[in-house]
Amino acid sequence: MFEKLLPKEISFFEYFEQHSKLSIEACRELNAIAANPSELMMRVNRIKEIEHQADEVTHRCIDALHRTFITPIDRADIHRLMKRLDDIVDSIDSAASRMAMYELTELRIEMKQFTETLIIATTEINGAVRNLRHMSKMGDAVEKCCLAIYQAENEGDQILRSAIVRLFREEKDALTIIKWKEVFERLEKATDRCEEVANIVQGIVIEAS
Repeated sequence: MFEKLLPKEISFFEYFEQHSKLSIEACRELNAIAANPSELMMRVNRIKEIEHQADEVTHRCIDALHRTFITPIDRADIHRLMKRLDDIVDSIDSAASRMAMYELTELRIEMKQFTETLIIATTEINGAVRNLRHMSKMGDAVEKCCLAIYQAENEGDQILRSAIVRLFREEKDALTIIKWKEVFERLEKATDRCEEVANIVQGIVIEAS
């Protein structure tokens, strides 16, 4: 129903889906670093490419928003959702870039835990936004995805706490502590952004019901 009100060349739901797929791809690249640290620079460069692609999707969406009179959902929600989707990729890129800058090739176990959690969260985001265009029929499916995202964000909080405790307990080099703490905090920030996306999506569904 919503899509009939839009010009054929513009579908904001497609922008959401394109961006969420890029988020998953970025997380998988980060997970590949955790599995094989020797590929750090190659994977970091690929994440930077994905971040640029995500920016382009965001810019196209915002430009379309400025040119479109009738939108399928509230204009402010479209803008907020795209911004938060973009923040996820930015946080992942920020963490990866710091790993390269600090030459962190001896990885800690929490890195793998974070990347696996982020893959789950971004995959659920993709499921939520794919069902968003049919929210009148797929509201329960969207809700299920959002609950899974919240769970992933809670796990991110727990991983960060455990990582920081172990880091200060086991690591003797102060610079290494500072470097890893910064990376871990950016990974946890990515899970926070996933939660914020879920909040926005839930709000959209509630307003439409």
